[in-house]
Amino acid sequence: MKWKLCCLFVIVIVMFLSACSEDNKEANGKKREEAIANLSEEGMPIVEEEITIEVFSGQAATTAEDWNDVPMLNEYEKMTNIDMQWEQVAIDGLAEKRNLTLASGDLPDLFYGTYLPNADVYKYGKQGVLIPLNDFIDEYAPNIKKYLETYPEIKQGITFPDGNIYAIPRLRDPNSPTSLMDDKPWINKDILEEVGMDNPETTEEFYTYLKAAKDLSVEGKEVIPFSSVSMDRLYHLISGAFGVSNKGIMHRLIDEDPETGEIRFYRIAEEYKQMLEYMNKLYTEGLIEQNIYSIEVDQFLANGMEGRYAAMNFFNPIDYFGEEVGGRYIPGNALEGPNGDKMFTAVLSPVNSLGHFSITNVNENPEATLRWLDYFWSEQGKKMFFMGLEGETYEETAEGPKLLEEITNNPNGLTIQEALANYIINPGGGHPVLDDPRYSTAPEFRPEDIENAEQNEPYLIDEPWPMFFYEDDEQSRLDALATDLSKYVGEMEAQFVTGETSFAEWDNYVQTMKEMGLDEYMEIQQKALDRYLGK
Repeated sequence: MKWKLCCLFVIVIVMFLSACSEDNKEANGKKREEAIANLSEEGMPIVEEEITIEVFSGQAATTAEDWNDVPMLNEYEKMTNIDMQWEQVAIDGLAEKRNLTLASGDLPDLFYGTYLPNADVYKYGKQGVLIPLNDFIDEYAPNIKKYLETYPEIKQGITFPDGNIYAIPRLRDPNSPTSLMDDKPWINKDILEEVGMDNPETTEEFYTYLKAAKDLSVEGKEVIPFSSVSMDRLYHLISGAFGVSNKGIMHRLIDEDPETGEIRFYRIAEEYKQMLEYMNKLYTEGLIEQNIYSIEVDQFLANGMEGRYAAMNFFNPIDYFGEEVGGRYIPGNALEGPNGDKMFTAVLSPVNSLGHFSITNVNENPEATLRWLDYFWSEQGKKMFFMGLEGETYEETAEGPKLLEEITNNPNGLTIQEALANYIINPGGGHPVLDDPRYSTAPEFRPEDIENAEQNEPYLIDEPWPMFFYEDDEQSRLDALATDLSKYVGEMEAQFVTGETSFAEWDNYVQTMKEMGLDEYMEIQQKALDRYLGK
């Protein structure tokens, strides 16, 4: 009798749960029907009856404090009938809070500007936490769709191995060299004139210039021949002269073998060794700032504002050193190396950061959410996103939109970026939009940067690789292998350059990496590259 009662109880529970499931499906179906009925097919407002979208967002220090009360977004809310409720998390603590939110199951409707790593986008996409956007883009995002059709390589770069798009990226303009370039080379024209030289065009001329500059002083302080905020940024200038890192800086260990066209672990290539020998000469002769491996940004900026750098690889010096000192710098050249190589390799893929707009499975209005973003990919929308509101931050002129005087010459002494931050949520942050040089006020579109880009455009590498996608088993192995290899490469690179380790140890260095699993690492990277290339 007990057994029969237990069976009956189980049957009743199963029937109850099945009925609840059917009720939930029916309720969800009804909600979806209501959401579609409320959606406008085109134009504004996006929805007839106001909806609320809960957004988890990263927040850079340079943006407005509270995105729930920003003039541009307030106006856009009126236009769309969509109330975006922003939960902002500072970039410093973003990864931890984002990961906790994803793990908790208490999800927002949308992750925006959160720098979600590719591996996590793919993982949570396959789990169904993040929804595929392919069909929604086709039907509800005409501006994004048109762009992806125009640039199929970008669509390829955001499509995961299972064929789905789970995130809208932040994009750099593939037709704008200055947008694709990361840091740039700058030469102190006053020091150049003082040593009586032309702007260096080869590694040998660059060495001669640095050597001459070392003996000079600026207002009683010694000139520092060559520097930046890290040693990596110095390599961004030098690597192209030795033919390495020829697929851009998004891959720190691999590039393309120029002889075979195959993938290459360039950190063991002979050309890379030659580059380290050149950097060793610069460092041991005091031509590179001697604390480059530990330099703090504040120290670099302090030296820069005193005009002490003869050459540097960094961002616009006027932005960071001020007009008086920063105006002393002119664009440097991509350098030609001893083997005739001359490339500018500090280049990013247009898809330089992917995980910035992902819709979760709790969002009841995914169509409207994507339409909300799609407007900012239109001509009028880009203008609004980057420049703000007509009459408040910019005006239309015969030459195009122009920022108002109170933004460009703020009465309170604010910079352009600081003044704009009172009206828009850009600059700063990983916004899922396309940087457009016609409207963007980002530093890379300043006249000095554009001049630098035009000067070096002939030497920009072609088709820089974006970050690759990996399957789960590949990712777990790659994480372990890449961590060990990267750490060892970094340690030995510093030892070779500073002279702590002799280049006579080069073969041992190469053999050690092979013993650390280099072949397996390259097999995984080859599979990922094949997927990217559509093989």
